[in-house]
Amino acid sequence: MRAGGSRKVAALLASGAALLAAGCGSGTAANTADLRLQREDLIATARALSQARPEAAAEVAAAKAAWPLVANGLPPAGRGRAQIATATRRARALRLPRLFAEQRAAGLTGPGSSLAGTYRNYVALTGTGWTMIEHAAGAGAAGVRFARANSPLYIESVYDGHFGLAQVGKNLLAGYRKLGGPAAFGTALTQAEVARLAAAYSEPAVRLHPHPGVKLGS
Repeated sequence: MRAGGSRKVAALLASGAALLAAGCGSGTAANTADLRLQREDLIATARALSQARPEAAAEVAAAKAAWPLVANGLPPAGRGRAQIATATRRARALRLPRLFAEQRAAGLTGPGSSLAGTYRNYVALTGTGWTMIEHAAGAGAAGVRFARANSPLYIESVYDGHFGLAQVGKNLLAGYRKLGGPAAFGTALTQAEVARLAAAYSEPAVRLHPHPGVKLGS
């Protein structure tokens, strides 16, 4: 190959390498920016979960007190009405963090997005479920047949809401580790803070037992 041809080939190779390096650099920058955004969203999500914790804990305590009365079907008329009423009141008092509202949560990225959706479902399922259980348990003659016939749906709704809430802790911890853990978050979101939230939203803390013993049509 002539010297001129060699120089052209070398120039083309150098140009290709430069373009490849530029592309890699751009991809790295994009990945870094995406990770930074996901971390910021997880920090905001953790703050929202921390603020919601007292109300959720109050609802869980009331639900656990009333759950044995309804897990296998509605109790006889008059029995357990106080516990069911308290559970209903606590569930309806739950306030969805503004960050978790559907419109705002749509902008969340990474683990924060799924955590917001899970908490939003918990609020909706438990609020509706306990409200309908209370109605069915105290329904008059005109509505008792329909309400009681559909009560397994309401009972399952409450159970599902708490089952989802019980996944929040471990999913928060998994997301924290995936996005770099203490080394990446520093004091903005510490390991101790995440551990406390993971315990508060864990299966032992919030899941209802036993599993519902009734199904629709049974």
